Amino acid sequence: MPCPGLLVLFGSQTGTAEDVSQRLGRDARRRRLGCRVQALDSYPLVNLINESLVIFVCATTGQGDPPDNMKNFWRFIFRKNLPSTSLCQMDFAVLGLGDSSYPKFNFVAKKLHRRLLQLGGSALLPVGLGDDQHELGPDAAVDPWLRDLWEKVLGLHPLPPGLDVIPPGVPLPSRFTLQFLQEAPSTCSEDPQARVGSQGPPSELRPFLAPVVSNQRVTGSSHFQDVRLIEFDIAGSGVNFTAGDLAMIQPENAASHVQRFCQVLGLAPDQCFTLQPREPDTACPAQLPQPCTVQHLVSQYLDIASVPRRSFFELLACLSPNELEREKLLELSSAQGQEALHEYCSRPRRTILEVLCDFPHSAGAIPPDYLLDLVPPIRPRAFSIASSLLARPCRLQILVAVVRYQTRLQEPRRGLCSSWLASLDPGQGPVQVPLWVRSGGLAFPDTPDTPVVMVGPGTGVAPFRAAIQERVAQGQKGNFLFFGCRRRDQDFYWEAEWQELEERGCLTLVTAFSRDQEQKVYVQHRLRQHGPLIWDLLDRQGAYFYLAGNAKSMPADVTDALTAIFQEEGGLPGPDAASYLARLQRSGRFQAETWA
Repeated sequence: MPCPGLLVLFGSQTGTAEDVSQRLGRDARRRRLGCRVQALDSYPLVNLINESLVIFVCATTGQGDPPDNMKNFWRFIFRKNLPSTSLCQMDFAVLGLGDSSYPKFNFVAKKLHRRLLQLGGSALLPVGLGDDQHELGPDAAVDPWLRDLWEKVLGLHPLPPGLDVIPPGVPLPSRFTLQFLQEAPSTCSEDPQARVGSQGPPSELRPFLAPVVSNQRVTGSSHFQDVRLIEFDIAGSGVNFTAGDLAMIQPENAASHVQRFCQVLGLAPDQCFTLQPREPDTACPAQLPQPCTVQHLVSQYLDIASVPRRSFFELLACLSPNELEREKLLELSSAQGQEALHEYCSRPRRTILEVLCDFPHSAGAIPPDYLLDLVPPIRPRAFSIASSLLARPCRLQILVAVVRYQTRLQEPRRGLCSSWLASLDPGQGPVQVPLWVRSGGLAFPDTPDTPVVMVGPGTGVAPFRAAIQERVAQGQKGNFLFFGCRRRDQDFYWEAEWQELEERGCLTLVTAFSRDQEQKVYVQHRLRQHGPLIWDLLDRQGAYFYLAGNAKSMPADVTDALTAIFQEEGGLPGPDAASYLARLQRSGRFQAETWA
């Protein structure tokens, strides 16, 4: 039977699920299948009942949460009024991408798989569970899952007579063509950010160019980490926010990296081009102006400082004219070569630019049309807003831990956005940053007498500073903050501010300085020590409990401390203590915002 067209829908936070989805699209085209690849929230959900073959690729973020670009879909698909026969015409498969070190490993994919079955869908195969913790990465599970998937799909929709699968070594056509212009029009050098902010509130497509007011290091000079408090002027921007919201920032590549990339690929930075999609259902990236300069494309759009994925090596191998380099690229992109790829690329965090420098003959032969297929776009970064408009009108502050670490490579690894932000010096002249705001995962109670307990170790304290400022400005007391860091004299953020609020009776502060004594003390230990207070606040006073910070082990340690408090202070048996915590989560009285 002829294939009516494959639809691949993805929910992606860091780009891995999107990359796997694009791989599915390429695999489909090699099998002569029509295929559309879309983010879940950009797909018109009312059309889902008409789809007959859909692959869902979903990451799990934080503590079992869906990615930002599938949250609308998530709410829709779990509506109670959807008939149980809604998707009875659909064959589907769900591939999950997660990290087994987290308690809710691939929670989103597992739950979606069950829900699609409830709505009448027919599963082609069991849910796939990619795991970041596997020594070969998620591909260790993705590869065999995809092999089984294509076997099922081709069983339902065989290749047309006389046509074979397009072999992996043959490059598929690029998604776009770059039409270089002989003469640069006057608009070509225009920065698209200069045109934004005038139509409605700032957004990803129309960010506000926020002037940097100050950029202050807030960790001691001998502290291992450089943490910055950065303040922006948002007067006249239309930006509005409340405690718990996130500042989204679009970073750019370092000028030296842009110059090197252009040299290696033989590109002229000042050359102008227009972008044309090859397929009618493919849209040009809205972030790029038309026409555009190579300089703007490389500095503002292409993520040349990211660690390349396997698909990068597959395409570069197809394009390479050099036999030795092509042979190595094919090895690194093969299923058998994933351990070598991990050692060469993933473990030392080698960047796309560095890989291209290692394969100069291949890099120099890349047709410009393939640039957007080869290099992913720079993703905006989210930072918890660390200030309140009630306390600091027309200002927005963020707390930024500058990412810098050493691998076996000579050059230290640096976070693209944090390093760029740290380099901005408003004392040397005006500096502006593309910025917009979106809702975060934390919402604070409106009722003035409701206490809040906030646990924010390290930079996790940022959203709670905004909440405390906001609540104090509104006359709300009952603010309890558990803050943890390494040393009181090195990374105790906003110490003077907290002390002043304590003296005014607006805040109860409990600190844990893990390295200031022989035995390490963390926030979960302080929670246990204040067990009677926590139980009284939650059970008798109706307090809300908040948690923010690194997602690795801290959230589990804090929830373990809570359940122990429920048992010790509330007299609840183990299962009842777990149920009590689950009720707090369902009612919104336990909220967490965590990040990797």
